[in-house]
Amino acid sequence: MQPTAKRTETQGVVEMKVKDLMGDKRRLVEVPYTASLAQTMNVLVANHVVAVPVAAPPGHWIGAGGSMIMESDKLTGALRKHYIGMVTMLDILAHIAGDDHHDNEDCDLLDLDRKMAVPVSSIIGHNVEGLSLWTLNPNTSILDCMEIFSKGIHRALVPLDGQVEEAVGVELVESASSYRMLTQMDVLRFLIREKMREIEGILKRSVKEMEGIMNENVMAITDKTKVIEAIKCMKSSFLNAVPIVGSTQLNGDQQSHAQLFTGRGKKLVGTFSATDLRGCQLATLQSWLHQTALDFTDAVRKSPLFEGTAIAGVRELVTCRPESSLEEVMEKVVSKHVHRIWVTDEHGLLLGLVSLSDMIRAIRLSLLSQLQT
Repeated sequence: MQPTAKRTETQGVVEMKVKDLMGDKRRLVEVPYTASLAQTMNVLVANHVVAVPVAAPPGHWIGAGGSMIMESDKLTGALRKHYIGMVTMLDILAHIAGDDHHDNEDCDLLDLDRKMAVPVSSIIGHNVEGLSLWTLNPNTSILDCMEIFSKGIHRALVPLDGQVEEAVGVELVESASSYRMLTQMDVLRFLIREKMREIEGILKRSVKEMEGIMNENVMAITDKTKVIEAIKCMKSSFLNAVPIVGSTQLNGDQQSHAQLFTGRGKKLVGTFSATDLRGCQLATLQSWLHQTALDFTDAVRKSPLFEGTAIAGVRELVTCRPESSLEEVMEKVVSKHVHRIWVTDEHGLLLGLVSLSDMIRAIRLSLLSQLQT
């Protein structure tokens, strides 16, 4: 891959391209289609990632979302791999939770080994995320890249030496000798680090000043909801994370702890996220499925696998206020490596959330507005 282009003093975000974000990206982490879910989970945990592409022999598979993303030999051009989809930690959790509604803890735990022995290819496409496997040409502008990520696409493969040098945007057919992964977090980290002149004013605006950046319809679980119940709730609603709110505010036993409910106005006490499972070995997961999600968030942060990372130690709520600047919000999500930030009032009551997609969309729309004036 060519060295990352160094930004000049006069070069701004609208002139920069995807290849300018790729200089420090590591080699792609992937799994073969024959890997079991247990092996796939070990790869996720070992590499501290929440998603991996799945590779298969070319010519025998329909790609994710109808795409044809191939890896070819750099010298001969012969096709070696076909990336058939993306598997996330939430996919694995959803498979573990299954469609059953029994409360027999022993049955759940005995069934776990069987569920984790199936090949990873068998769960691709069970939700939208698994089919969201895209490539971005290195020459795509950052603005076009931001448009794609603002629509909820969390990550895309970037070819190191794609055969279509002048193409821009999302590609459905791609062949390269190797790829790197670009994520929403990479884009926000880049914008914070470079502090380009076009976004200085945008970053100073508060959350409440930026129309549409905060989602007030937030579904939550309680501090008594068990991990397996939380996973089932997330699976049914296609959520990667849910806030945990205090159950003392709810109406006694009438409120079920096994279902989602509107969290706005409730006291925020924690977050349950598929991302947390990056530090959870399969053997450990067996003993944690029937803990409360709140206890789980404490236990996982004390795991040796998280030692020295940004989320090690005691549980920390990553929140902002409506008066917080966009820059403050972005710095928090980047430094704490979370994929959304909860918006609370002065009493710690939940008002809404701001996701990475929301931030990228708000910055892009503001940049386009500046260009048109």
